[in-house]
Amino acid sequence: MNKSWFYVAMTSFFELVWIFGFNVASAWWHWIFIVVCIAIDFHFLAKACENLPTGTVYAVFAGIGTVGTALMDVFFFDQSLSAGKIFFIAVLVIGVISLKLVDDKEERATAKGTV
Repeated sequence: MNKSWFYVAMTSFFELVWIFGFNVASAWWHWIFIVVCIAIDFHFLAKACENLPTGTVYAVFAGIGTVGTALMDVFFFDQSLSAGKIFFIAVLVIGVISLKLVDDKEERATAKGTV
């Protein structure tokens, strides 16, 4: 199971790499690097879904991608960070963590045979 979470971390990382590439690509050959990162990203996403609930994997993947992209815009591309952005980033993070907690609780209940 821990290896699957490593795959989630890797797919989230590569998602941020190719999104960063979208913002900085200025030559045709940059897109080769971006397409390779997208392929690696989807490989790790598929590997993560082999042993973890797909909904949880996607929620974590999308949450990290959304938060990471918003923070990347602020720190690398001179965008502003407003109170509204901070609030909704926090809501997103709370939602992803809550989904993971619910999945863990359901998994423990299933293992005990109570569901």
